[in-house]
Amino acid sequence: QVQLVESGGGSVQSGGSLRLSCAASGFTYSSYSMAWFRQAPGKQREGVAAVDSNGSTSYSDSVKGRFTISRDNAKNTLYLQMNSLKPEDTAMYYCAASPRRAWWLLWAGTANYWGQGTQVTVSS
Repeated sequence: QVQLVESGGGSVQSGGSLRLSCAASGFTYSSYSMAWFRQAPGKQREGVAAVDSNGSTSYSDSVKGRFTISRDNAKNTLYLQMNSLKPEDTAMYYCAASPRRAWWLLWAGTANYWGQGTQVTVSS
């Protein structure tokens, strides 16, 4: 059974940092591209960052330079380090997995597997 379980969300003030984690199981994690998406109330889901199975990364312009995506294939875990957080970063954050390239996953927003999400709230 495939599972993607996010954790690490919470409330933080503007300028603060959070680190999200996504624990994966039930599929060959090391062979999949992984990504973080987010969705704020009343807005469309947005791709935030993605990483290929070989470690190559892609980012949306809105988070480039502030967020860092990484993966630990030994632990089957995906991370998102979020620095210099802004109120507009407030959203539910989801991890996703696809056998396709990271840039495609980020652009198409279509994944084989999705997690349940973790809430990030940034106050001004």
